[in-house]
Amino acid sequence: MSIVPAAEASSAAPLLAPLPADTLQEYRAWLQLCLTPGVGPTLARALLTEFGLPEQALEQSTSRLSKIVSSTVAAALRSPAEPTLALIEASLLWLQTTPQAHLLHWGDTAYPAALLQLSDPPPLLFARGRLQTLDAPALGIVGSRNPTRAGQEHAHDFAQSLASSGWSVVSGLAMGIDAAAHQGALLAQRRANPSTSASTIAVVGTGLDEVYPRQNQALGQALFTEGLVLSEHPPGTPALPAHFPRRNRLIAALGAGVLVVEAARQSGSLITARLAADLGREVFAIPGSIDSPMARGCHYLIKQGAKLVESAEDVLSELASLPVAQPLAASSSRAQAGSRVQSNSQPNLRAKPQKPGIAPGHQKLLEQLGWEPTAPDQLAESLSMSAPTIAEALTLLELDGLIERLPDGRVQRLPQ
Repeated sequence: MSIVPAAEASSAAPLLAPLPADTLQEYRAWLQLCLTPGVGPTLARALLTEFGLPEQALEQSTSRLSKIVSSTVAAALRSPAEPTLALIEASLLWLQTTPQAHLLHWGDTAYPAALLQLSDPPPLLFARGRLQTLDAPALGIVGSRNPTRAGQEHAHDFAQSLASSGWSVVSGLAMGIDAAAHQGALLAQRRANPSTSASTIAVVGTGLDEVYPRQNQALGQALFTEGLVLSEHPPGTPALPAHFPRRNRLIAALGAGVLVVEAARQSGSLITARLAADLGREVFAIPGSIDSPMARGCHYLIKQGAKLVESAEDVLSELASLPVAQPLAASSSRAQAGSRVQSNSQPNLRAKPQKPGIAPGHQKLLEQLGWEPTAPDQLAESLSMSAPTIAEALTLLELDGLIERLPDGRVQRLPQ
């Protein structure tokens, strides 16, 4: 078997509880498959669908792997480079030395079933906190990083009411609306029953060995113990601009809907709302003053069909009639991970109206990207575009199935 061997654990980081040998081998195989440069969700799914579990895929010859991936990626899967080996061992060490640390993968029954409805669900999720938080139905709450005082109060109060009613609140641990929503849900949990599954889930764009932004350090630490924090990025991953628009798809998919509290007309919150609508989720928006820039995004969503809500009861009454995705029941056998993703995907939820063609600006971006993996900041520099602009454009291209995001943050064009 070509799975990388174990490295000696650092004496500076004592193990809380060593992983069982079979679990360690399983995790190592998943990490080797998914952290290999050039392997994103699409290729990971293709490999697992063809060969079964990661251990079986990694046993294949380079020639057999080359039927699914490029010869360069096939060689890297068989013989990982030193940076990949170091990342695998660092991830395993983090899992064994960090309280309440977890690794969820497509073959794991604890993996959120709702994410499998995405066209590109992350093969791996690093988690820290209470996994039972995933057992409760969930709703996303998003909004501005620079909200009004009223907006913060609304996010806090709506989240508190939802959590008190048994709903987990999903957000992104950003400043502003996200932080207020997490705080409201935590308050409800503490007042009701600290062991209840309903709490709050943060989806972040960094590794879970740090809290970003730093101003939310105390809140992040509370989430590690009382809620749950999820990331598709391994420990040590810094805060890169491209990661945050991408994590929005997970916020949109995890819940039965998304509530937008305050948002400018051009904002990541509206991207999250669009993603939720594409997945067949409900979109709710709180109206505001016509003179407030922070209300324009919500007013736009309402014009597009989002449900106008004035109280948490409005949201709860709508949610009461919705089917809620629950985690998959434990299987009696270890099913093929790739097949599990395919059988639980729902392409019709992703269906969009046919477009007359790629927007000229996006066509130029695709041409500049070419067929080799490229970092978003390189594209931004070559096209003289700002980082937020390039991040939004790449997210739209990704939604349309034209590009794929790789674990290291680079993007590559997909054949059509």
